[in-house]
Amino acid sequence: MKLSIPPQKRRKFWTRGALVRLGILAAALTGTGWYMIGMPGESFRGPLPALDGNGTKLAGDLRRWVVRLAGEIGERNLDRYPKIQEAADFIEAELSASGLRVERQAFTARNRTCHNLQAELRGSARHEEIVVVGAHYDSVIGSPGANDNASGVAGLLSLARIFAGRRPERTLRFVAFANEEPPYFQGPDMGSRVYAHGCRERGERITAMLSLETIGYYSQEKGSQRYPLVLGLFYPSEGNFIGFVGNLASRALVRQSVASFRRNAQFPSEGGALPGFIPGVGWSDHWSFWQEDYPAIMVTDTALFRYPHYHERGDTPDRIDYESMTRVVQGLERVIGELVVLP
Repeated sequence: MKLSIPPQKRRKFWTRGALVRLGILAAALTGTGWYMIGMPGESFRGPLPALDGNGTKLAGDLRRWVVRLAGEIGERNLDRYPKIQEAADFIEAELSASGLRVERQAFTARNRTCHNLQAELRGSARHEEIVVVGAHYDSVIGSPGANDNASGVAGLLSLARIFAGRRPERTLRFVAFANEEPPYFQGPDMGSRVYAHGCRERGERITAMLSLETIGYYSQEKGSQRYPLVLGLFYPSEGNFIGFVGNLASRALVRQSVASFRRNAQFPSEGGALPGFIPGVGWSDHWSFWQEDYPAIMVTDTALFRYPHYHERGDTPDRIDYESMTRVVQGLERVIGELVVLP
């Protein structure tokens, strides 16, 4: 016997089915969103505390390093070859002054010799496990690159000085990379690409990589922060935070880093483990480590999604917020300390 469903009941049946399907889809999207952007702890809120004496000194050192790279040396890339060489010499001298031995990794791009600079603290009980903290020291053609990326290099130099003389369980490397900017970006002559590929060829166990990328600009104004795609629905409109960004494969590292920063730093922070195809997610040296299946994240003020002078001549040392940058570096000290397991 063939059953017949009256039209009004049929409409009710399909309406109910559509609502169920929409509910399942909404739940799936919510779960996926939480998986990518749900972070442990809570971002710091409220007035920032005044810097103490150590913080004031650190802010002065960060300013001095940014001024030296972006103000005195200025634009530094293979089109300004003497300048990028001068920058490499300066970084090597500062790392050496901290008591670290610097190793130069030479490679060739456009028939010119380029250098990645590495300073290593060999670990103790787990020395075969390696944590890399990196920043590129070149600037894009036409820009002095104060925020992009003298700020990252200044952060690198300060952290190297803080950790010099300590003996972590894991090996800790500080690496300054050449050739992050176009036309080398995500190509074979990108300094971090050369470096990460060499690590994989040697069978090195890199357990974490942190790329310090444009960490010096912050704003309390609503609407000062922009985002790719629909991410603005989930994150603040004020550009007053430091971001921890990784791909889905680096989710554990993103969450560990954000949790550590929020426990130890009085400064706003956000994090996300996002698909690598989203614009901006892979736009720094951490991308090179993804290509070798290493967990890697970018620590950033979000660059072009916030900074009005990105890749312009106006990217000068006077644009940098050195006090906020100091708080970021102080928080990263604790993040890195937990990653390398200090005694």
